[in-house]
Amino acid sequence: DMKTRPAGIGNVNADWMGSLPSRLSAMPLKHLAVPGSHDSFTFWVDVHAPVGPDQKVYVKYLASVFSVLAKKVMVKWSMTQNLTFKEQLDAGIRYFDLRVSSKPDEPGNEIYFIHGLFGHKVRDGLLEISSFLSRHKKEVVFLDFNHYYAMDTAHHLYLINMLQEVFGSKLCGNCAVESVTLDYLWEKKYQVIVFYHHPSAQGISVMWPGNKIPAPWANTTEPNKLIQFLETTLKERAKQGSFHVSQAILTPRVNTVAKGLVWGLRNYLVERNLPTIISWVEAQRPGVNGVNIITSDFVELTDFANIVIKLNNLLLCEQDHKPR
Repeated sequence: DMKTRPAGIGNVNADWMGSLPSRLSAMPLKHLAVPGSHDSFTFWVDVHAPVGPDQKVYVKYLASVFSVLAKKVMVKWSMTQNLTFKEQLDAGIRYFDLRVSSKPDEPGNEIYFIHGLFGHKVRDGLLEISSFLSRHKKEVVFLDFNHYYAMDTAHHLYLINMLQEVFGSKLCGNCAVESVTLDYLWEKKYQVIVFYHHPSAQGISVMWPGNKIPAPWANTTEPNKLIQFLETTLKERAKQGSFHVSQAILTPRVNTVAKGLVWGLRNYLVERNLPTIISWVEAQRPGVNGVNIITSDFVELTDFANIVIKLNNLLLCEQDHKPR
């Protein structure tokens, strides 16, 4: 079922990193603007699957009372991203915020994405990303594995091995963030930077620690508070040693969920406030004290990826007028 895509979606940005001017590919990647997608309010997508173990008690309660009906309603809330990995990559998204889980009742160590794509095996998603990268040799992705549910040591080892198996020599080893430029990555043929926020990955050189990619979260439903938070955290952005994620997202509260059930997250929370969020993004600049990775929900609703990618042009103008 091919949904009609708004203008700007398609593979217009499939090769945007490879197309950057050489002045930008020589800059640390932490100073470039990179669009990301975010999934944190996703409940679940598969209405017949059990509720994910990451869910709050009230959600579990709702699910037990309303069962499939509640889950169908929740689907409206869970779809923070309506695009597959390939579609997001074609649109220019290069950072993925990933939460993963085992299925507690299932034998073996299989791992699934728990939000946005609940029920999709992680391996399938990684293969989809890998095949995109094999076709687009100059594109680089950030995979941020930041929440794990129902996983023990064996599950972690399984996932870490899977990442190494699927991406192999495309994985960039943990090193000084300042030295990571596109030129460096292209020369080494590295295309994937994996952040693994769990002690199981300690000592594995191709798994970067979570502290190299802080992603402060505003946890608010109010656009003005969000903007204020984004401004403050940018000012406090570590000068050395890390990438930075600005999460330009609003998060529903329990009572927001109740009010919003009828309309769904998209109409209720996101569409109403998107203009505010997008104008903040448009006003940003990358570079030393600027934005780096910016994530948003429903990246397909707007020209989000294009807007973020175009911010990099500001770095070209800037270099022509260096302060004396």
